[in-house]
Amino acid sequence: MDAVVAISLIRMAAADLTMGPWQRPSDAYLVQLGLDALMADIETPSLPLLAGLARGEYPQARELFDLVLEEMGLLPLASEDLAKARWTTARWWAGQIVAGQLDPVHGAKLIYQESAAELEYPDALQPIVDLARALDLLNDQPPVQQHIRDQVTSAARDFLATETHQNHSF
Repeated sequence: MDAVVAISLIRMAAADLTMGPWQRPSDAYLVQLGLDALMADIETPSLPLLAGLARGEYPQARELFDLVLEEMGLLPLASEDLAKARWTTARWWAGQIVAGQLDPVHGAKLIYQESAAELEYPDALQPIVDLARALDLLNDQPPVQQHIRDQVTSAARDFLATETHQNHSF
């Protein structure tokens, strides 16, 4: 994970903190974001404190996360920055699927729920969204699910190819 992706995930978590209690990121997830950011060479005074929290200290995660947001200059959250973050993470998850680093089922659901749904289902992500929805309907039927896993990988590859073409056709 690079710094751009780590910051995008932090932005998305910050936005999710304003949601209902059942939709908010867990304290453990905030600590993981801190670890990921440190591994991506992001430096702020509070980031090592967040990343270093032990399980018993997780109740401090939200307060430290807020400090990290301030130190990184990510507040206030702008909708265009959040949209850009969701596209960045969709591309990253797609890349992870294609590289075999992320299970296609899990990756499709992440793209569907965390990026596409929040971006109002853009056409570029629709093939992956359709496959994620199909996976929900399968009830773990292994032969069919494997076929859809292959289709997710192909859709992710196509999405990345389209994104690369669009980004280089200026």
